[in-house]
Amino acid sequence: MNEEIIKSIAEELKITQAQVQVTLSLLEEGATVPFIARYRKDQTKGLDEEQILFIEKKHKYEINLKERKEAVLNLIEQQGKLTDEIRDSILACKKLSEVEDLYKPYKQKKKTRAAVAIKNGLQPLADWMLGLPAEGDLNAEAEKYLSEEVKTAADAIQGAKDIIAENVSDNAKLRWSFKDTIMKTGVIVTKLKKDAVDEKHVYEMYYDRSEKISQIANHRVMAIDRAEKEKVITVSFTYDNEHLEDEAYKAYVHGASTIVSEELKQAIVDGCERLLFPSIENEIRSDLSDKAHTSSIEVFSMNLEKLLSQPPLKGRIVLGFDPGYANGCKLAVLDDTGKMLTVDKVYPFDRKGEIIEAAAKKVLMLIQKYGVQIVAIGNGTASRESEKLIADLIRDNNLDVQYAIVSEAGASIWSAQEEARQEFPDLAIELRSAISIGRRLLDPLPELIKIDPKSIGVGQYQHDLPEKALNERLDEAIMKVVNRVGADLNTASSELLTHISGLNSGIAKEIVKYRDENGRFTNREQLLKVKKLGPKAYTQCAGFLRIMGGDEPLDETNIHPESYDAARKVMAACGITKLGTPDAQFPEESVKDLGIDAYTLKDIEDAIRAPLRDYRDQFETAVLRSDVLELSDLKVGDQMSGTVRNVVDFGAFVDIGLHEDGLVHITHMSMKRISHPSEVLSVGDIVTVYVLDVDEAKGRVALSLLPKEKLDERDAMMAANRRRKNKNNRRQEEKKPVTMEDATARLLARFGKH
Repeated sequence: MNEEIIKSIAEELKITQAQVQVTLSLLEEGATVPFIARYRKDQTKGLDEEQILFIEKKHKYEINLKERKEAVLNLIEQQGKLTDEIRDSILACKKLSEVEDLYKPYKQKKKTRAAVAIKNGLQPLADWMLGLPAEGDLNAEAEKYLSEEVKTAADAIQGAKDIIAENVSDNAKLRWSFKDTIMKTGVIVTKLKKDAVDEKHVYEMYYDRSEKISQIANHRVMAIDRAEKEKVITVSFTYDNEHLEDEAYKAYVHGASTIVSEELKQAIVDGCERLLFPSIENEIRSDLSDKAHTSSIEVFSMNLEKLLSQPPLKGRIVLGFDPGYANGCKLAVLDDTGKMLTVDKVYPFDRKGEIIEAAAKKVLMLIQKYGVQIVAIGNGTASRESEKLIADLIRDNNLDVQYAIVSEAGASIWSAQEEARQEFPDLAIELRSAISIGRRLLDPLPELIKIDPKSIGVGQYQHDLPEKALNERLDEAIMKVVNRVGADLNTASSELLTHISGLNSGIAKEIVKYRDENGRFTNREQLLKVKKLGPKAYTQCAGFLRIMGGDEPLDETNIHPESYDAARKVMAACGITKLGTPDAQFPEESVKDLGIDAYTLKDIEDAIRAPLRDYRDQFETAVLRSDVLELSDLKVGDQMSGTVRNVVDFGAFVDIGLHEDGLVHITHMSMKRISHPSEVLSVGDIVTVYVLDVDEAKGRVALSLLPKEKLDERDAMMAANRRRKNKNNRRQEEKKPVTMEDATARLLARFGKH
């Protein structure tokens, strides 16, 4: 392993080089990220999944960077142009883009004006001009290079200027300096295109907008990119290009006097305006988009992780209710394990959305017959009417039933998938969707992972994101949650098993096949009898797969089979006879000489106290309701309870029981300034919010995490801070030495020119 790379990663993560080295060794041996994070904490000193993933990705990037440096150095050396300075500059690069910038002058060019001039033998003339001759005759020098292709001295001079212009564009240090200046001082400008079509004025705020490049928010970058792609706006940059052109000239001339100053100036300006500036602008646009994509992918990944981590509603009979008008409402009653008990279809609404009593009675019959405790109502078409129907039934019949509005995003997609057809071959697609909606409330994780994460509705601008990077990050989020929760080996679907450490789709299907053919697993060791699942995969997956009521009590826990002997030693040493002893004590004098590392010991102790503990239990369950809320019921200042449905760059959408989620803007989240809503809220959070504004015409509700008096207090405090800062700035200005120009300007400003 490369020690420099290991040192670099350790410094970036603020951990020891030994932690990085052992993590890389484990990864090279084939250990998975979840396995290392949970069962090799003694070796990594407690690194979590994100740190391990960072080490894995950063190491790969650094290896690629090192290999590319070596390749570029070899390519330049083959041209006989490699100097110590070039070698040192390339070896000092921290990014692949920097290596490519330095390699640019030596790269095989397409048919550019400079390439044609070089082919015509004009490189020596360009070099002579760049040598800043103090005397001589440019035309006379140029005539030395006349040929069949270069007919006049003017043609030769123009060709040399084309070569110099490209040299300016290829100058890496100049490029880096100018890019930095434009990023810091430049402005991005958007304008409405002449023949633009934006019927709903989606991009209205970008019809005529200017904003500093350094301050533009990621979500606005993505909106601009999309608006430009849809041909609604044009995008450009403004900055002091004349100043940069002067700087470029100074960088080449160094204050020297030369007979070719005018021609050099023309060539350098041409190089800047025709080649360098457009190239830098494209790079900046690309950098802004990449940064916005990365941020959006992280937000999406974080939202998905939180959504999948929502705790299950254990031990409840659920009615999945998929609303609709003309096509009716699809119903599915599920037992407390998610098994379908019955399905049905009713048409409870007339054309005006009014409730039809006969259909309502059928819904009531299902609720009473099967002892339904919770109704999961999809949030699509006719959701509001369906909510009223259920609320009326609860109230009028004094039912001990609650309901929740559930996102039905992706339910129809799952219903049409092969897995859904195999599980419910005799059911129509729309009835399967009701099952999905009910299961999402009962136990979100195993149901939601069956669906493409991009269809779940917790992202922002997700269709504009690079698909490979997005899928990779979402897979990592799923991997983290699934393995933190684990899976019941006897009930888990093949979709869920696919994400367990050490398994893949093929092995997951073989596990389900083995279960179907041989009955339930009674111990973890039986996994070794499953086709395609060898000892290596067994080591990686066994601890994450639980068996309830099997031959071995420890199989119910997240203790790995390799630590069973250690667990038994702990129980014997502490006089514990059975698992599930919440008040079990583990005196230090009893366990200190057992030869068990501290990390494994703590995991064993936790498992003995709570063998069935679910990682998701630490989070709040869904808000359950029993009465309907209308937009007209709300007034400014009302305090509500709600569930965070989505977190985006500019705020968070919260379900408070209305058909449409309310928006908590980022400026209404905290008493202090925050950089992103994720600092305060996560998907699935149960929050108290206050109504800021109700727009009945548009069906919108503005919410705040702070009551109005707190917002007023914060705004007053921020205003006072701004006044204090401005006052301090004025004092600092007054303390500066006053030049004659400043004094004159102040006098003119005070008394006028007379």
